[in-house]
Amino acid sequence: MKRGKNYKSAAKKLAAKEFYSLAEAVKLVQETATTKFDSTAEIHLSLNIDPTKADQTLRGVLSLPHGTGRTVKIAAIVSDDKVKEAKDAGADEAGLEDLLAEFAKGKVDYDVIVATPDVMKKLGKVAKILGQKGVMPNPKAGTVSDNIVKTITELKAGRLEYRNDKQGNIHSIFGKISFKEEDLINNLKSFLNVIKEARPSGVKGNYIKSITLTTTMGPGIKLDVNEVMKGL
Repeated sequence: MKRGKNYKSAAKKLAAKEFYSLAEAVKLVQETATTKFDSTAEIHLSLNIDPTKADQTLRGVLSLPHGTGRTVKIAAIVSDDKVKEAKDAGADEAGLEDLLAEFAKGKVDYDVIVATPDVMKKLGKVAKILGQKGVMPNPKAGTVSDNIVKTITELKAGRLEYRNDKQGNIHSIFGKISFKEEDLINNLKSFLNVIKEARPSGVKGNYIKSITLTTTMGPGIKLDVNEVMKGL
């Protein structure tokens, strides 16, 4: 793969050592951002889990102390009497039949779709479409809730869903390069503590095999897993 001058210049800053501490890595993440826009800071974990076993899969939600810096477009599938409170909480659109008709035509222009339990049965006819887009409301993802106001408020404030892929990896964001260094560090510690606590009981030996930080189009920065996890 051909790399641009900015990428190569940023990669040179990582030549000093192979693995970095949390503080060093966050500093380098900000220094190696190669885009002119406010890049997103990403974390990539490789876990020693067997995704084919139900008791070793990871999925849940968490809220970062300083948010993600990302604007989330939310649609709320709710009954007519809850439309106003959903919109007041920050939903970009709220309703039932009109939204379902929109989704049925393949028009799904939202980052997250939330719903109350009482309307879930009506989503059956668009479940496949929303599932393919990765936005089908799900209790495990915290997007199906009786308290729709709280759910929307938390999502707007930076609540994240995490889940492992088929290879046992977890990919997430933890802020923007414009964040203060200490805020990125706090977000990272919060994220890693949640993953640490979510360790499946069936996992033997080392749980986290590698931790890599990067930015949009930036080089990967490898962390010293043992040092980072001991410091949490």
